Amino acid sequence: MSAASNRTLDNKAEAIDTEDAIGIYPAKTAEKGAAEDVFGDEEDHAIRYKTLSWPFVAAFMIAEIVSNGMLTLPNAMAVVGIVPSLILTIFLGIFALYTAKLLIDFKLNHPEVHNMGDAGYIMFGPIGREILSAGTVIFAIFAVGSEILSGQLALSMLSNNGLCAVAFLAIFSAAIFLLSLPRTLGGLDWLGLLSAIFITICGFLAMVGAGANPVPGRVIVATVPTTFYEAFLAITGPVFSYAVLFRFFILISEMRKPEDAMKAAWVLQGFSTAFYAVFSVVVYVYIGSTVASPALLSLPPVWSKITFALGLVNFLISGALYAHTAAKLIFFRFFRRSRHVYSHTPLGWGVWIFLCFASTGIAFVFATAVPIFSYLAGITASLFASWYTYGVAGFFWLYDTFYLRGGSDGLKRRPFGTMLATSTVIAGAFMCVAGTYVSAKLIADAYREGLVGKPFTC
Repeated sequence: MSAASNRTLDNKAEAIDTEDAIGIYPAKTAEKGAAEDVFGDEEDHAIRYKTLSWPFVAAFMIAEIVSNGMLTLPNAMAVVGIVPSLILTIFLGIFALYTAKLLIDFKLNHPEVHNMGDAGYIMFGPIGREILSAGTVIFAIFAVGSEILSGQLALSMLSNNGLCAVAFLAIFSAAIFLLSLPRTLGGLDWLGLLSAIFITICGFLAMVGAGANPVPGRVIVATVPTTFYEAFLAITGPVFSYAVLFRFFILISEMRKPEDAMKAAWVLQGFSTAFYAVFSVVVYVYIGSTVASPALLSLPPVWSKITFALGLVNFLISGALYAHTAAKLIFFRFFRRSRHVYSHTPLGWGVWIFLCFASTGIAFVFATAVPIFSYLAGITASLFASWYTYGVAGFFWLYDTFYLRGGSDGLKRRPFGTMLATSTVIAGAFMCVAGTYVSAKLIADAYREGLVGKPFTC
């Protein structure tokens, strides 16, 4: 725990006495002026950030994660069986809701937190800030690259490979860059809602297409005997289908009422968990063990084109949101509390445009020039999403309980909450190590089997 964070905590309000039986207590409200909000009073600012309502925050997060889970979960069922995959999907959805609660409480207790780097500074000092900030930027840029590849796949499918894949990658990257340019998330709120609607319709039509064209002689099994490597490789889909909390701090910071953030989390996890469960079961039941990843490729050509056309909207907007996230973290690191954040200055806009371009451009180069990019994206998810979605939330609870609620005695008085938080940290560490091992082995196997292509090829 850092000395800097102790000074911050000296200004916190008195603890709320009420807490529930499992130790997940309400966030305390900081005294007025005790800890400065990220954006402060925006009344005289030309650029106002705190404009989001909780339904739009929920839409943003649904737009970003549902496509990832929807495209990969049916294949996970084919590898491990319908029963373990379904149980894991539901369990991880509940687990992610719990970790979202811990993150939101930490944010409300520390209103000055804008991103994971700020949280890392409070808990672990400068080193924690650098590690969590760098991880957020790297993960966001790789997420942009993944969306670029998804967009290229959709465009190639819709055009019957009418252009070279590199050309489609460039076109889609340019569109992502342009959409990422608004300075505030409020400037993207309706796009986020549109993206969530389109990916939901895409999923429903994919289920209809699978049901209307069942695969003859398909194989459907409850459980599949498999190795640890194959099983964990398959379940990385469910594990990382909820990987959106890494940018929740940024979203909450731009809410008009941050205390409503838990409403967004309930909608996100309730919708995504139910949608994942229904979608993966329906597609797997009608297609069987041959279902591909992404699942849309297993549909008949006409249905595949229809669903990819709808998904294209989501891939585009999600890519823009990820690029916006990477750019914003770096922008605020340089200009936080300066006039360039709140005013339309040439320097502010010049740096912002450059950062959006760099976030998209780096992702484009990686997606185009690195043949193993999709495998590397799996490694970044293992290294960072495992912590941002699960593990680090346990540290949030342990830190605030220790420093705001009585030190070690506070932890001892809440044994169940302490056990849950500690288990969350351990779970995040396991997902990180096992996921990295599986992804690294996958790269080695791909090279050995000659599956790795060449850069800048059609």
